[in-house]
Amino acid sequence: MHQMTLAEIARGLADKKFSSEELTKVLLARITQLDPQLNSFISLTEELALEQAKAADVRRANGESGALLGAPIAHKDLFCTQGIRTSCGSKMLDNFKAPYDATVVAKLAAAGAVTLGKTNMDEFAMGSANESSWYGAVKNPWNLEHVPGGSSGGSAAAVAARLLPAATATDTGGSIRQPAAFTNLTGLKPTYGRVSRWGMIAYASSLDQGGPLARTAEDCAILLQGMAGFDQNDSTSIDEPVPDYSASLGDSLQGLRIGVPKEYFSAGLDPRIAELIQNSIKELQKLGAVIKEISLPNMQHAIPAYYVIAPAEASSNLSRFDGVRFGHRCENPENLIDLYKRSRGEGFGPEVQRRIMVGAYALSAGYYDAYYLKAQKIRRLVKNDFMAAFNEVDIILGPTTPNPAWKLGAKNSDPVAAYLEDVYTITANLAGLPGLSMPAGFVDGLPVGVQLLAPYFQEGRLLNVAHQYQLHTDWHTRTPQGF
Repeated sequence: MHQMTLAEIARGLADKKFSSEELTKVLLARITQLDPQLNSFISLTEELALEQAKAADVRRANGESGALLGAPIAHKDLFCTQGIRTSCGSKMLDNFKAPYDATVVAKLAAAGAVTLGKTNMDEFAMGSANESSWYGAVKNPWNLEHVPGGSSGGSAAAVAARLLPAATATDTGGSIRQPAAFTNLTGLKPTYGRVSRWGMIAYASSLDQGGPLARTAEDCAILLQGMAGFDQNDSTSIDEPVPDYSASLGDSLQGLRIGVPKEYFSAGLDPRIAELIQNSIKELQKLGAVIKEISLPNMQHAIPAYYVIAPAEASSNLSRFDGVRFGHRCENPENLIDLYKRSRGEGFGPEVQRRIMVGAYALSAGYYDAYYLKAQKIRRLVKNDFMAAFNEVDIILGPTTPNPAWKLGAKNSDPVAAYLEDVYTITANLAGLPGLSMPAGFVDGLPVGVQLLAPYFQEGRLLNVAHQYQLHTDWHTRTPQGF
């Protein structure tokens, strides 16, 4: 049962080959048995899962149907879940139980999805390796000595290890696509505003976006269908009709124009990954796609711009965690200032503190124009590059990451080296574009991903290309040894 995809589970439940309750019990037992090796979960929700599974079985018995009805999933632990700990991977929120469900959680629950638990993550989604969590690092099931990618590494590791078929995740600078690449999964960052951020604890509000992590493009289409849609509670949610993402999966790629930016193949890219990307391009050409070299000239400025904008927004968003209303509170504060200082100093880890300080500096008097305002201007240039490119091509293709997953702890003493691993992913967040990573091969036994980018609200096109690619390759079917 644990090897089934979401699509296979939907067919099995519809054909009454097994019940949601039976499947849920199998997966909960598997998580209990195997997750101690991975540390991919922060909280298991056995009682809720069994309750939801039984309810889904009743709904099916009464004639209801739906791809997510009775399907087991997990949520990244920054989606608020009513009455259940929502920690954001931080000591600051270790004792926080959300009083309401995030819109994504509520929508998936209404569709009949079964929540098995909350997955581990980089603290407040800040990191590229899933090593900054207060609950300890997550390990990559393909090699337990390596990182799974961050910040959605818990979701990625759990799905890759076949502990469950799919999970929710979030992407601020590549945090769905990078862990997907590192763990041999398909991960989709939707257009900014396509999925509601209400109830999703914010890191950088103009960059954060929720999306699906699964083994196949077909499964991502199913999960995104349940997540997407306008939400009046979220002022950044866009009132745009949600298409049937599964309906276009079978479309032909004949004549599809794929742009390959020359800037992607620089000295920083592992040549073995470059070779796998070229192999992917050849495979898509066989399916009828037309390849064209393009240029994204301002890509080189994206990382410095991102690492001004994101910390600036984080310093603002995280100011609410002060030890007064909720979250960690220090013992016996001498006065209000002492309460603030010690609660925040004890509650936040080093990476979060680093980004808060960088952001506060960038927004301070005398530096706002020099750093934050200039970064926003670069952001516009990055977006303009993409708009020009999409006048010539339908999608853009390249590597998801410059290197395969590194060893645990290898970049802890050099945060900038970890930041540079986001070089290919952060541009989509700066521009608000949809992006997808899909399996493309292996380097030294570790998975490698190929990234696809599309114009706004063209998630269906990305899923179509990935699905057709996966019909003609088998990288996505490989399973890590021991799982």
